[in-house]
Amino acid sequence: MFGDDRRGKFETVTPFNDIRDYVGVPRVASLRLSPDGARLVSVVQALNPDGRSYGTSLWEIPLDGRRPYRLTRSVKGEAGAEFTRDGDLLFGSRRPDPTVKEADEEVPALWLLPAAGGEARQIASRPGGIAGFVIGGETVVFCSDVLPGDEADEAERRKTRKDAGISAILHESYPVRYWDHDLGPGEPRLFAGTLGDGERLTEVRDLTPQPGKALSSHSACDVTPDGSTVVTTWAVSMPRGELRFELAAIDTADGGARRVLAAADDHDFDGPVRISPDGRLVACVRNNHADIDRIPESTLWIVDLATGEGHPAGGALWPSDIVWAPDSRSLFVAADDHGRRPIFKVPADGSAPERLTSDAAAYSSLNIAPDGAVYALRSAVDAPAAPVRVAPDGTVGRLASPAPELELPGTLTEVTVTADDGTEIRAWLALPEGASAENPAPLLLWIHGGPLSSWNDWSWRWNPWIMAQRGYAVLLPDPCLSTGYGPDMIRRGWADWGPRTHADLMAITDAALELPQVDPARTAAMGGSFGGYMANWVAGHTGRFRAIVTHASLWNLDQFAGTTDASMYWQREFGSPGTGLYAKLSPHLSLENISTPMLVVHGDKDYRVPIGEALRLWWDLQRSEVESKFLYFPDENHWVLKPGNAVVWYETVLAFLDQHVLGREWKRPESLS
Repeated sequence: MFGDDRRGKFETVTPFNDIRDYVGVPRVASLRLSPDGARLVSVVQALNPDGRSYGTSLWEIPLDGRRPYRLTRSVKGEAGAEFTRDGDLLFGSRRPDPTVKEADEEVPALWLLPAAGGEARQIASRPGGIAGFVIGGETVVFCSDVLPGDEADEAERRKTRKDAGISAILHESYPVRYWDHDLGPGEPRLFAGTLGDGERLTEVRDLTPQPGKALSSHSACDVTPDGSTVVTTWAVSMPRGELRFELAAIDTADGGARRVLAAADDHDFDGPVRISPDGRLVACVRNNHADIDRIPESTLWIVDLATGEGHPAGGALWPSDIVWAPDSRSLFVAADDHGRRPIFKVPADGSAPERLTSDAAAYSSLNIAPDGAVYALRSAVDAPAAPVRVAPDGTVGRLASPAPELELPGTLTEVTVTADDGTEIRAWLALPEGASAENPAPLLLWIHGGPLSSWNDWSWRWNPWIMAQRGYAVLLPDPCLSTGYGPDMIRRGWADWGPRTHADLMAITDAALELPQVDPARTAAMGGSFGGYMANWVAGHTGRFRAIVTHASLWNLDQFAGTTDASMYWQREFGSPGTGLYAKLSPHLSLENISTPMLVVHGDKDYRVPIGEALRLWWDLQRSEVESKFLYFPDENHWVLKPGNAVVWYETVLAFLDQHVLGREWKRPESLS
């Protein structure tokens, strides 16, 4: 599958027998290549010594095949690595500054690790912390949360508010929350500073005074190679609670003059934002505002920085990561494609893209070398992320990884079926070791979230191999609304979530159950987010499964649409609350048909699908006397991220499935004792 193997002699581990071992496996999170292409650095996530949380550190990945080695060690961890032009390494960290008395260890600051060696030193800090930064020439642009009012006494005002026990926030515009955190009372702003001698950032200036909530949610930015201009996404509030994102260009000199680079009332200009090496062009992602009759479209968009003129590139690709080629005439784009996420070479002039990688893999964290090679993370449904070098001809060569290789307890294959409307539906199927016609495995249908998503990558959160280790065959289908199959696949399920998706899921399930290695008499279904919505829908529309697990799920659409963190997005697809689609597509209206045992799972810090969905679902199941359990996480968001809670999640899900699918006696997980 690969070209030259440069991994070295690393240990292969099998962590799927014990979930506690699994959550302790180090994970490669991102890559960053130095401008000269000589150094490659990775952010690695691993268990902290207490075993109760994860920490991050920076690792050097030698390009000559030697073992990776750790660059940073701190209790608070490091993230966001970027190289300066001189080869020094910038990163963010909450580690205390040893040169400051009583330093605040809870506020992230900007640090520099010299290329020549020596200890890292803090070069910038602010009362509201530093969250994200980019470099152009000698200019560093970073984001920081700022309280309204005089900046001179901001630190004192923050302390006064904390000491007084004030947590209230007065909002005067939408939104008020994002993902798992509240917005305000401060406002994120962009600042620029000069590296100078590398001791401290100098000439730090506020580029975005009084931005309101323009930078409050998923903002992304980049800076020109000469450091003169930063280009960022910029949120604009509209009437009736609507929100759109435009692209803004901001002068990094004193004054921070801002001009609109790209804007449209019916489109968002989103990240990633990437400026070409020659400083002339900006690449971003343009998303239309879909409605009941218009499907969402995600397009690579190229903008002339001087004139603001823009055009699409990449055709129908659904881009997830972008990097410019050294000549500024083309880009390398990772985009979903039929259960994979290959790298494409995309001409900036809008002509047809060319697929660069041909393997069944998902690529991310793209970096371009001066010789045109792409350094990236390669992963797949059956392989966690590891660093690779993709040559200009598409040859993929492995690099030594800071994380171990994993030995899987089974094999991965594909299943396809023709749906009732003639569309081909495909899925990955993870088969456990030993599955055969004489020893068929029980089937677990696992429905992906999104709904605009695809099963094409490794997931530490939703890992099928833990289930395969326990003997389950895990079906990972891409039904309608899945990305990587063109607009028609999305159009099939748009504004028709439940019925159309259900038909696709049942068709691919039937196809999997025809395999001799799978037992048609022992089946279960599960999913999270939109997958949880579909798990609820399946529960109300068929009794074929012995058990259903629904995580962070939508239950009452009308209730959900008004309490999620981005109500305007869902209103575009479903219309105003209380209208026809809510009644047509809401799973709660089929409660009386549910008889399958259900496990409800939800985190209280989930603002994307608020906890009220689970509370209502749990109560409805209880009052209807449906056999059910409710696994509640007071301190988790849409996902379950803490190591101990992840252990509980897997152990409880497996115990529930074993009881109802395998007929074993219910045994409360020891982690819950």
